[in-house]
Amino acid sequence: MTERLAGRLVALGVTGSIAAFKSVELLRLLQAEGAEVVVLLTPTAARFVAPLTLEALSRHAVETDVLALLPDGRIGHIVAADSADALVVAPATAHWLGAMANGLAADTVTATAIATTVPVVVAPAMDGDMWSHPATRANVARLRDQFGYTIVEPESGPLASGQSGVGRLAELPRIVDAVVAAVGDTPVRAADPTARPPVVEPPREPDLEGRHVVISAGGTAEPIDPVRFIGNRSTGKMGVALARAALDRGARVTIVAANVSVALPDDALAVRVETTAQMRDAVLDLVDGADALIMAAAVADFRPRRAATKKLSRDEGLTIELEPTEDILAGASAAVRAPGARRPRPILVGFAAETGSLERAAEKLRRKGVDLLVANDVAEAGSGFGTDTNRVTILSADGPEQALPLLSKREVADRILDRVAAALDDRDASTQTEPMPQEIGR
Repeated sequence: MTERLAGRLVALGVTGSIAAFKSVELLRLLQAEGAEVVVLLTPTAARFVAPLTLEALSRHAVETDVLALLPDGRIGHIVAADSADALVVAPATAHWLGAMANGLAADTVTATAIATTVPVVVAPAMDGDMWSHPATRANVARLRDQFGYTIVEPESGPLASGQSGVGRLAELPRIVDAVVAAVGDTPVRAADPTARPPVVEPPREPDLEGRHVVISAGGTAEPIDPVRFIGNRSTGKMGVALARAALDRGARVTIVAANVSVALPDDALAVRVETTAQMRDAVLDLVDGADALIMAAAVADFRPRRAATKKLSRDEGLTIELEPTEDILAGASAAVRAPGARRPRPILVGFAAETGSLERAAEKLRRKGVDLLVANDVAEAGSGFGTDTNRVTILSADGPEQALPLLSKREVADRILDRVAAALDDRDASTQTEPMPQEIGR
């Protein structure tokens, strides 16, 4: 079946009618036509239908407050107004029709309608006498004739008042058809996902409950003198996304944070470090008591062989002799595999930031002795340092590669943790089937 709204973003405005419960099914029907849907609720509508229900189904935050900001600081209803291909208001109450006809933008639905230039489809629902009142009819006429809105008039049938008459919300397929007709064959307005309201990741099962996950984040800094250092472009966004995702899945999280430009999650234990040596010491101290170590930090590969104790003068010029830093992940791998190390050992996950090709990733997986290696091309648009997205390939020591499409860093984090959780379950299952020490040799 052809998806008539494929690639479209539809803003669904819901106002305070008893028919608001039908908005859930309307959302589903719009999605079945291929549309992405963002929902706007008036305060009264939120009393009829739970925002959480609509958020879970739409995978977008539900806009209920004209003053609310998105996580990136943008104004939520303005982003919807600027990126949607159509706005459908269903059900629309008599109060909303009057407010809209007079430009009274006191709620997100009206404010979005005033702020947008896309087709607006309105499906009223109310008591029969309210629908037939001259004020309502005048407001409807103004919206249709002066504003150019498509009005999907209500139908006759049983009403919430117990009476029967015209005022019942139109059948939902009629409303969907009206949206399709209003959009027509116009180009998709905002094909770039970053221009649209951000996707809210669905909640995951608490499959890391009781686990201790250690995550490194940010870029290490190697001092040249007390003022200058050798560093990299890492912001720590990927590591922080992993920490937040692990917390949401029930894990106890310790984050070893170097230079980061994003806030660390409050519920994680933070260990602050600057240099590679400091991060190595922190990681080796923590890894023996962890269920998983995820090294998402961008660790400096070189450091000055000697750091000056006071600020160097530019007049003297500068020649720096470099030496390699410690390979933290390889060291952690050796430590957890050493005789006498705690059993079962933690799952080890490394990151490999490459440019132009991921050919070296498989060799790094073997050399570092990790269970999973997450490789990405930081030269690719949307996949480098400081971005909110990433395109990665997950390599496994005992399985095929998994190449992921361009995703938000939070979604990448959850895909990685899916693999970590499964590896921990397999590890524990295999431990339970191993013979007890006294049984060996019988």
